[in-house]
Amino acid sequence: MATPRLLRRCLLGSLSALLVASAAVTPARAEPAAAPAVPAAAADAQAVTFLDTFDGPAGAAVDGSKWQTETGDNVNNHERQYYTAGTRNAALDGQGHLVITARRENPAGYQCWYGSCQYTSARLNTAGRFSAQYGHVEARMKIPRGQGMWPAFWMLGTDLGQVGWPNSGEIDVMENVGFEPSTVHGTIHGPGYSGSGGIGAGYTLPNGQAFADAFHTFAVDWAPDSITWSVDGQVYQRRTPADLGGRQWVFNKPFFLILNLAVGGYWPGDPDGSTVFPQTLLVDHVSVTTSDAPAGAAVRGLAGKCVDVAGANPANGTPVQLYDCNGTAAQRWTAGADGTLRALGKCLDVASGGTADGTPVQLWDCNGTAAQRWVVTAARDIVNPQADKCLDVTGNNPANGTRLQIWTCTGGANQKWTVG
Repeated sequence: MATPRLLRRCLLGSLSALLVASAAVTPARAEPAAAPAVPAAAADAQAVTFLDTFDGPAGAAVDGSKWQTETGDNVNNHERQYYTAGTRNAALDGQGHLVITARRENPAGYQCWYGSCQYTSARLNTAGRFSAQYGHVEARMKIPRGQGMWPAFWMLGTDLGQVGWPNSGEIDVMENVGFEPSTVHGTIHGPGYSGSGGIGAGYTLPNGQAFADAFHTFAVDWAPDSITWSVDGQVYQRRTPADLGGRQWVFNKPFFLILNLAVGGYWPGDPDGSTVFPQTLLVDHVSVTTSDAPAGAAVRGLAGKCVDVAGANPANGTPVQLYDCNGTAAQRWTAGADGTLRALGKCLDVASGGTADGTPVQLWDCNGTAAQRWVVTAARDIVNPQADKCLDVTGNNPANGTRLQIWTCTGGANQKWTVG
């Protein structure tokens, strides 16, 4: 079943298709005022390295080439569920979702650390099937509700079997404990900062909304020495080695993905009389997109020169400029699902969220703001909708190092962009 996230990530083609290919810069001329537009987010299917949209018939198992199913209990956290194989606790619903179901039952006499198991559920991972090192990692999900419920989307280092936990590292993209219906948590665990000592933060919905009431997108943008968490595109924390107080950063290596729904445990506490079963975790999609993959495209403009990150410097505030095309990572741009244009793991950003003519553009941490959203028109403009202005070469100057800015759209050659 086709769903909106497919349009965002896969079906609208690559960046080169969006920036209507042209062999040379066109002369300045007036363009149609109502040129059709598409979000920059529609771009760069090539940069998607993992995608599961859980399309298939109702009752079918997940794709075994992408996921394996874990079985057994978990004494380490004092969780109450037994993770089963098969499709009773993890199956497709025929509407483009994976459904992980927690039930109060023990149909096969399963034994848990505390005796006869009281609950069943499911836990899936991509170990041995897929791992990633850096990129945009996200899942769109609708979580369960109730005391004792503990859904999670997270990652472990692929060297887990060699170095053990927590030396392997753990990145929790999203965890929720049922007694906090409006809050989710993102956390890192490593040597000397694991378990209750993990380093993280929470994100709370406004006005008492509950995460169980609707689908939400949970993501991290992961780069060397940096992990940034967001919910529905809103960034709420960023962690770097500076946050560890001298302890070891163990996140510059491959990790695999995990989805599970636990019942009970030290953190959420056990279910009580208020908890209704069954409870479900609905997963709409899981994807990993590499934001600075070699598949990223050069964006050419005035005099055939390229949009370039000055000095290939990934620091916040680095100017974005016009420069001779050279094929480096500083000139490879990809598009995120949130309408961003990205290079070197960061976003093309209008400085201070400005909307005035002449506001410069720069590289900045992706933060989900309107200053980092772009639309590509059929007329080959790149427009920031918040300002309703075009990406522009300052002063129509083709010299190397000319700063890029936003400016009222004029149809001039210094506002026309192609892939080359």
